[in-house]
Amino acid sequence: MKEKLFPTSYGNIHYWMNDFDQRKKTLVFLPGLTATHILFSKQIRYFQNKWNCLVWDAPGHGKSQPFELTFRMEDKARFLHGILEKEQIQRPVLIGQSMGGYVAQMFMELYPGETGGFISIDSCSLKRETVTWFDIWALRRVEPMYRAFNWDLLIQVGSRGCSESAYGRSLMRKMMKAYDKDWYVKLTAHGFHLLADSLDSKRAYDPDCPTLILCGTKDKAGSARRYDEKWAKLTGLPLIWIVGAGHNSNTDKPDEVNRIIRDFVWNLK
Repeated sequence: MKEKLFPTSYGNIHYWMNDFDQRKKTLVFLPGLTATHILFSKQIRYFQNKWNCLVWDAPGHGKSQPFELTFRMEDKARFLHGILEKEQIQRPVLIGQSMGGYVAQMFMELYPGETGGFISIDSCSLKRETVTWFDIWALRRVEPMYRAFNWDLLIQVGSRGCSESAYGRSLMRKMMKAYDKDWYVKLTAHGFHLLADSLDSKRAYDPDCPTLILCGTKDKAGSARRYDEKWAKLTGLPLIWIVGAGHNSNTDKPDEVNRIIRDFVWNLK
């Protein structure tokens, strides 16, 4: 995978690609909030010799620092679109974990017809009717709670809350330790504000391509399991439970998730 750079007025975005082949499908991996490109290490390793692969450090994350935290979810989707245009990638399969799934939904909302497929991994719908007013109220008020935690304790709670496996927890700790506490808290608070604003916008957020929802049966991130059940019931989209996996189910059950992604992409026209 080759590291590349996409400049914006807010800062530079780092992303990684294998050698691009126009004849192959392209998988675009979008990590969740505070996670970096290494979240998808086992997916990249499995797929990079089968299809085109692209993964980024989202704005403000990992190597994509420093970055002004004044952008919106719409801007993140536009940054992604700019990268795809630069690399001449058309109709990619967007694979978003948690916040990455929200970015993918905003991308489809802003650029209809440009996505070949969408896999949501432990993410939820941006449809306003899937959440309560209290959920949105709470999303805007997380910063004081995070600041109250001791940093070592926050790393422990964060890693255990995101994953059920030793590998997944170790990886999450590694990603969290790449930040200092102040930036981690700012990045988290900003991300939750973006999510609240996106939900409040009351856009349709109807995927216009084949879509699959994956969710770990032990996902402890808020009400993700309940929200995904509601999303599937509301839209008729297929929901697959990853048994025994937490919020980062692609790190807890990588072989199972890789098989699901593989079969989904193989069946795309």
